[in-house]
Amino acid sequence: MLPGVTWSLLALPPVPRELVEALFGDLGATLLTPEERTQEAVEALLPEADLVVADWSPVLRVGDPGPRVCFVQQPSVGYDGVDVDACAARGVPVANTAGANTTSVAEWCVSAVLALLRKTVEADAAVRAGGWPQTSLGAGELAGKRVGVVGMGPVGRAASRLFAAFGCDVAYWSRRRHDDAPVPYEDLDALLTTRDVVVVVIALGPETRGLVDATRLKPGALLVNGARGLVVDEASLLAATHLGGVALDVFAVEPLPADSPLRDRPGTLLSPHMAGSTGDAAGRILAATSANLRRALAGEPVVDVVNGVDPLVVRR
Repeated sequence: MLPGVTWSLLALPPVPRELVEALFGDLGATLLTPEERTQEAVEALLPEADLVVADWSPVLRVGDPGPRVCFVQQPSVGYDGVDVDACAARGVPVANTAGANTTSVAEWCVSAVLALLRKTVEADAAVRAGGWPQTSLGAGELAGKRVGVVGMGPVGRAASRLFAAFGCDVAYWSRRRHDDAPVPYEDLDALLTTRDVVVVVIALGPETRGLVDATRLKPGALLVNGARGLVVDEASLLAATHLGGVALDVFAVEPLPADSPLRDRPGTLLSPHMAGSTGDAAGRILAATSANLRRALAGEPVVDVVNGVDPLVVRR
């Protein structure tokens, strides 16, 4: 921390105050936490904060950061709980923890495909109910499947390598081609309509909202969404009765509403946005968050800025 300067840090993650103090108390900043997890409480505290650790839920949002906030750190890879444009307009850099949960999300995608292919959930339920469907569930193998990966960021790369290691024929589509991608590029229409497995791991943005229409996948194909719920058109999931299985870790509305018809969709594996939530990933996220806050306090440029603002944090 710069000598003689006292900073205030507003922490919004859904953890007890005691844990906030344990995580960030040694930074030397004055810690602020909302007494209630309401947006009104956040808005009331923003004028008192220099630095903000955003909410990974993201129940609590950071919109206009106001005239005092000079840096927002998102403790996750996704940052849709922060209005990055509003922050950019104020000259406030917003950073995420890029790559921290890459392995966790990629492994979840592979595990979801394996669960769908091997009918793991159905087999478990049958045995618990007294059945023994050893040969009647129609399980399949992953080896040799044609896998399409939508997105070629860190997760897309990691997932592509994992599927290739299983002996799959893997191709990818993203908004731009990557010369260093570990697998070949394929047109989105061809990828969606011909691949046995489609894995969605692309970031949510104006260009990718509703990008994947499940009805376009071929009969018997598997669809796995480890990106954001709004990337896949949820209405199309209900209409796509020809699919061999669907695995969803993310949804348009989270938590998934009790009356969501997705709860009753046959052949669907539902997961509570936990693909990146492993202890290993959490450790990396907290380490990256703490390191960036220390950079800001020491007058050093922060890393992984996502909104194009100068990474040198200037106190206001």
